[in-house]
Amino acid sequence: MALLEVRDLAVKFATRGKTVHAVNGISFDLEAGQTLGIVGESGCGKSVSSLAMLGILPRPAGRVTGGSVRFDGTDLLGLSDAKLRDIRGNDLAMVFQDPMTSLNPVLTVGRQLTESLRSHLGMSKREARDEAVSLLDRVGINDARSRLRSYPHQFSGGMRQRVMIAMAISCRPKVLIADEPTTALDVTIQAQILDLLRGLVAAEGMALILITHDLGVVAGVCERTNVMYAGRFVETAPTGKLFADPKHPYTVGLLKSVPRLDARRKQRLSPIAGAPRDLTSAPTGCAFAPRCTYATPESWDQLPLLREIAPDHHVACWNPVPEADLVTAGLRPAARGEPA
Repeated sequence: MALLEVRDLAVKFATRGKTVHAVNGISFDLEAGQTLGIVGESGCGKSVSSLAMLGILPRPAGRVTGGSVRFDGTDLLGLSDAKLRDIRGNDLAMVFQDPMTSLNPVLTVGRQLTESLRSHLGMSKREARDEAVSLLDRVGINDARSRLRSYPHQFSGGMRQRVMIAMAISCRPKVLIADEPTTALDVTIQAQILDLLRGLVAAEGMALILITHDLGVVAGVCERTNVMYAGRFVETAPTGKLFADPKHPYTVGLLKSVPRLDARRKQRLSPIAGAPRDLTSAPTGCAFAPRCTYATPESWDQLPLLREIAPDHHVACWNPVPEADLVTAGLRPAARGEPA
């Protein structure tokens, strides 16, 4: 049995006179020690799905309208707020998207770190303070004991992200969700944060869900990748297989829009045409059809479901991208004897 099992999770938001269909039936399994990437453009439902799993959707606008989230065999969606709080932080933890605003600006970093240690683990004030020093040391913050007295504004963006990670791992969770952990950080700090996450997964054996729009981040960290568009997973595969043999037109579009060091100089970045789908209307056919050059009448009328097109490689598409087009796009080398 998987450590975390999500089945047909659906989330809606009530707005003025409209309903936003934010997440439209996603399913996945997460094994202990596994690293899973969820990628997609802003507004596709990546962060909302994680908030729903943890029971922290903004209320009353957001609500889970279907599906189940089972952790160690327990359905989290059926738990009371009190029981869910016991699991959240202890066994499930999250690094939130914006390190600049996720910390309380009027409390010291030490106060914020020790609060969860005393609440969840029952530590004394001195024990919690010593453990907080150890956590800050572990995430690479120098002079950790004196920095406990500092306020968030006295830390740089990268250091604040390290503090957020220290808080998330303080209770040794079994699953860590990192939502855009490298946003607004320069590339050097990004690399340090990703190395830190990789090291924590290896040392603790915890599972990691990495939510991002950066395919380079996923390639360097995650064993498996789920591509999300308009509240649904449109492709899922081991990361290496997904990059080597993408099949959904949206996945191909994402890969074509990323600069590549190994690309031929004459190749230009190719943005995805059109705009994301309006999620205030329930999708009937393929949500990507208005932007897709492979769309057919079937794409507009019938919703494609994930189906296995190769071992452990699933795609929700009526017309997967043919191999010849991957070669033309520069995403796969031409076979010997074929034109490049």
